[in-house]
Amino acid sequence: MEELKNNSVVEEDNEGTVVVITDEEGNEYNYVEEMVFAAGSDKYAILVSIDGDEECECHEHDEECGCEEEVDVILAKIVKDENGEVEYIEPTDEEFEIAQQAYEELMDKLEAEE
Repeated sequence: MEELKNNSVVEEDNEGTVVVITDEEGNEYNYVEEMVFAAGSDKYAILVSIDGDEECECHEHDEECGCEEEVDVILAKIVKDENGEVEYIEPTDEEFEIAQQAYEELMDKLEAEE
C-alpha cells in the first residue's frame, strides 16, 4: 500500500467524493470514496482508484480488456487536521486490523439482509 500523506484535497463531482492521494515523489492519484464506515471511535474509507478509467483506451471494459482487473483499492483512516479539514491517512497495523474486522462484519450483515 502506498503511504498516505498530504491528502487533504477532497472534491465532489459526479463520481462522488474524490480524494487526491500524493505519494512520496509528488505524484497525484485520484480515488473515489466508495464507502465510509466506523470501527471503534474512528472512521475509515474504502478508496477506489479512478485514474485507470481515463487511461483505458478500450472504452468497453469487456472481459478481454483487463482494465477492470487493475483497480487500486486503499483503506484509509479519516481524521481532521488542525484546521478542521478532512485528511485520509494510512492506519497503523492495529487500526487496519480493527477496520478490516469491522468491514467484514458490515459486509456479512449486508449480505444476510439480501
